[in-house]
Amino acid sequence: MQESQEKINLHHGSGGEHTTRLLNEVIFKYLDNPILNVRHDGAFLDIQGKLAFTTDSYVVHPIFFKGGNIGELAVNGTVNDLSMCGAIPKYLSLAFIIEEGFGMDEFTAIIKSIRETADKAGVSIVTGDTKVVERGKGDKIYINTAGVGVLHKNANISIKRIQAGDSIIINMPIASHGMAIMSEREGLQFESEILSDTSNLNKFVETLMDNCGNEIHFLRDATRGGLASVLHEITTESKLGMLLKDDAISVDKQVKSACEILGLDPLYVANEGVFVCIASKGFETEIIQILESMGQKPSVIGVVTNDEKAKIILESSFGGKRVVSPLIGEQLPRIC
Repeated sequence: MQESQEKINLHHGSGGEHTTRLLNEVIFKYLDNPILNVRHDGAFLDIQGKLAFTTDSYVVHPIFFKGGNIGELAVNGTVNDLSMCGAIPKYLSLAFIIEEGFGMDEFTAIIKSIRETADKAGVSIVTGDTKVVERGKGDKIYINTAGVGVLHKNANISIKRIQAGDSIIINMPIASHGMAIMSEREGLQFESEILSDTSNLNKFVETLMDNCGNEIHFLRDATRGGLASVLHEITTESKLGMLLKDDAISVDKQVKSACEILGLDPLYVANEGVFVCIASKGFETEIIQILESMGQKPSVIGVVTNDEKAKIILESSFGGKRVVSPLIGEQLPRIC
């Protein structure tokens, strides 16, 4: 099947015939659902309960990478932000800023991926917007999202609930997303491909909430700045410290090799499928078992301490200790 040579141009953002074709033949065709099909300037939602609301923007480069693309990333990232609030994601909006000359085939592939990812996460795309900017005024495509979810009845997620003695758990090995992006940018080849870990986390979080919700004090996905940056945000706000076990923080072999080649510390590399769970001491086994039963590779990586200076200490398997410093500057730009 021959690929279309059609490109998106300024007429597609004019509001006229080209815009109507873009909406009908691509966006509405693949994102079809009863709420979106009303085709109003907004969406009419019937929601009961306390809501969580989030927004985000995606400017990743390259837009297609091993393991995903900007559309899949946008859906997963917004779903995950809602999940970290202890909410069950329901509805998303999508706004596209497209550079003149972007291929229609590429845009269609992104839209299809958005639909597949939304279906997998159990959310609906209910409203959105499309703008086209002049050639050279963008970088192919940017996506802005907003998401709405209903707070789980057992959720009580707050940084104020974190206390000394709490266990620190992650669900998967770290640094895969950042290294998938960087290996593609740098043209690095390995024995096996490094794939982004982009995925939706809502089903895992919902199951944890069902079984031990009140014992989960805090959740946060470890995206930009990686695991270390997220943990620093937590210690700074809570005014508590952390003691981490280096050998408990898993990094896949190829990812570790890529980090070494590029001189990067995996602790600071972005993730799109890793979250931090801080929970009451004594519930680690139950949380680990739940996540393992759902195909995750979780580990207890440390404990919250009473360190009033909010330091993060990393202890090696040999008993040596070092302070994990905050990230200075941008280690990996345009990663999400």
